[in-house]
Amino acid sequence: MSEQFWLVVQYPLKSAKGSQRDHWLKDKVMEYLEISLADARLGHVDGFDMGKSVSDPKKYALNIFCVVTEEEQSIALVKRVLRESRLDYTRIKIATMPYGIEETYTLKYAYKKGVTDFTL
Repeated sequence: MSEQFWLVVQYPLKSAKGSQRDHWLKDKVMEYLEISLADARLGHVDGFDMGKSVSDPKKYALNIFCVVTEEEQSIALVKRVLRESRLDYTRIKIATMPYGIEETYTLKYAYKKGVTDFTL
């Protein structure tokens, strides 16, 4: 069995509960990623959380969690699926962490240059 990783796709939100569109986006992203990761045999979607950022209670985020086997291939797949499906690709951050080890997430992709921090 290959090594596994947590992969999280994060969207910024304007409120803790999110708008109707934020909930639609969560559902669509989870649906598209579940299908794409399964088809590529790279992993699966493992849930989400939505609300206040742990590190800054004044900021809000939608986090979609996936468990994947091939880190780089999965990141490329997620980016492609979100871009081609027009699911707010220009607002995402993607971070990973080894599965089963309590570490911090490492930012692997950010929607704009210069962004280097990632927190849940």
